[in-house]
Amino acid sequence: MNPLEVVNSSALLPIFEAQQQAFAQNRNPAWETRIKHLKQLKLMLQSNIPAFEKALSDDFGHRSSDETRVAEIAGTVANIEYTIKHLAKWMAPEGRSTSIWFKPADNKLIPQPLGVAAVMVPWNYPVNLSIVPLASALAAGNRCMIKMSELTPSTEKLLRKLLAEYFAEDHVSIIGGDSSVAAEFSSLPFDHILFTGSTNVGKKVMAAAARNLTPVTLELGGKSPVIVSKDYPLEEASQRILWGKTTNAGQTCVAPDYALIPRGKTDDLKVWMSRHFRTMFPKGADSPDYTSIIDEVNFIRLNRLIDDAEKKGAEVVRMENPTDFHQKRKKLPFTLVINPPEDSLIMKEEIFGPILIVLEVDSVDEAIDYVNDRERPLALYYFGHSESERENVLKNTIAGCVAINDVLMQYLQVSLPFGGVGSSGFGSYHGREGFDTFSHKKSVFTQRGVGRFTGTKLIYPPYTSLGRSIIKMMGGG
Repeated sequence: MNPLEVVNSSALLPIFEAQQQAFAQNRNPAWETRIKHLKQLKLMLQSNIPAFEKALSDDFGHRSSDETRVAEIAGTVANIEYTIKHLAKWMAPEGRSTSIWFKPADNKLIPQPLGVAAVMVPWNYPVNLSIVPLASALAAGNRCMIKMSELTPSTEKLLRKLLAEYFAEDHVSIIGGDSSVAAEFSSLPFDHILFTGSTNVGKKVMAAAARNLTPVTLELGGKSPVIVSKDYPLEEASQRILWGKTTNAGQTCVAPDYALIPRGKTDDLKVWMSRHFRTMFPKGADSPDYTSIIDEVNFIRLNRLIDDAEKKGAEVVRMENPTDFHQKRKKLPFTLVINPPEDSLIMKEEIFGPILIVLEVDSVDEAIDYVNDRERPLALYYFGHSESERENVLKNTIAGCVAINDVLMQYLQVSLPFGGVGSSGFGSYHGREGFDTFSHKKSVFTQRGVGRFTGTKLIYPPYTSLGRSIIKMMGGG
């Protein structure tokens, strides 16, 4: 059996051990080697765009090809190119200051590879969320095992085939299988695990990693808010929010979950959302740019959230009436859920679909209080022109990342780290932070010359009055 075709937990350990042994033969790959690996990833992506479009569309039932090109290919290539450009600087030792008492010594940090890294990939963006962390792991000089979701078998098969053309299985391995394989995978003694997915599964991964003291980066989700100020045109805000909520049919960890809008503006919002929806998707949910829900289970779950909110008194505004066609294609038309009660399911669960909660508030301060009364989100969005109000939002809310007057775009900024806070995760990657996540920054103190005078010799025993005076000046008095 080809190790890259693993769907069974019993075969995981041999792959892991093979990667450990391969790393032991080359613990610190040269810059040239790492650059070669990154260029191979870039070439693999750009040479196979139609194949990725088809595989992703097969997995989803229908996936917008243009969304695939933007989110899966272009965003990933941009991260790789940024890493290639800056890798030499990131690999260089970093000087640190040295106290006068220890001169002529010097201090520095040397980044070094960790060993064998693990990447656990969700189904919503399986190419980007596997290859971007893989690029960071390879840039840092590691080997890598990647666990794909069982909901994207076509993409998994394609990635396995393509990566095998460029990397040996003891360098990069793609792992398939269901949740039982994922549980076994996360229990291996990796040198680092990067997991992207739900909070509940993230807790299980962290518990499994703790048994080996394996450090983890958790990229989770949560309910990402949008705060719309009175001074921002609702027409423009509606268009941008709608785009963010319908990209990949809302199946995005940083998609807007609920919008806090000025009181009395709900009717205007409904009008603008309806107009923009018809402009963006002339054939409604049947438009080729409108992606399907990943599977029947999630399609049913999303409809359950809408029905539960409606039964409990929320106003539900569907951009299209559901039909048998929608159900067959797993196409869920964009839906507004207005003022759902706090005990409704949609207020408790992450939506992960093209449904937007709408709540009215009297002020931005009230919106801030509302956000702060809940778990810390992965993303927060603010629409407004007031600089003081913007600073108020930034200073008085805590979120993994923020976009001002737009949505989702912060994820595509290759120079910005991406990560959560609190229940939305911890740790970060992308750009420099990705390299750092998969590196160990080794502290190195170097004393100069044999027999040369150093300040530290003044505090060798036997302790003299001069030595005690120096200790006092050093802060030990």
